[in-house]
Amino acid sequence: MIQIVPSIFAADFMRLGEEIRSVEQAGAQMIHVDIMDGHFVPNFTMGTPITESIRRSAHVKLDHHLMIDDPDTYAPIFIKAGADSVSVHYEVCRNLDRTLHMIRDHGALAGVVINPATPVAVLTEVLGIVDYVLVMSVNPGYGGQKFIPRSLGKVRELVRLRSERGLNFAIEIDGGAGRENIAEIARAGVDWVVAGSSVFGTRDASEAFRELQHSARGALSIKV
Repeated sequence: MIQIVPSIFAADFMRLGEEIRSVEQAGAQMIHVDIMDGHFVPNFTMGTPITESIRRSAHVKLDHHLMIDDPDTYAPIFIKAGADSVSVHYEVCRNLDRTLHMIRDHGALAGVVINPATPVAVLTEVLGIVDYVLVMSVNPGYGGQKFIPRSLGKVRELVRLRSERGLNFAIEIDGGAGRENIAEIARAGVDWVVAGSSVFGTRDASEAFRELQHSARGALSIKV
């Protein structure tokens, strides 16, 4: 069943614990944590102390998206700090097969991410070993960007490949998801929808989460 995955990148860090509890109570099963190094993307975000703090109080899964140049070094560190799933960018991994196996060996789900300019075709040889594929629907680095519609073509291609090969990886999308496009995103076949500003950028994050979840699941119950 499709899940909305709130991203704390858009949360109020003065009230981070409260923000996370609000979406937990609304039914969130996973929280998205963006890790940026200021090199691979033009921004810098949190390190392992934040993950450790969240892990001590959160009851949901922690989905870590590593937008960094050296995921081989840092993935194990974030897993030890409490990450349940870790996704790495195809664009930075010199040996993607090895990196994905390493993440799994450390006890986390392993995901691979592709940027807007990267085609699905580059993932042909790793779809059989990933737990999930994250399609970036904005260029990584900043929140609040406009959704790139052609990203849904990648989602549909992944759905087709998954079916043809009898695989079971999840499909995640990140960037620009909100009330205006959540139905289309859901119908394309996405399993996990990362939502930052459209949840934590509102007056009531719990209500915004419920509305997005309801809209996404409702879209799948309507035949078009």
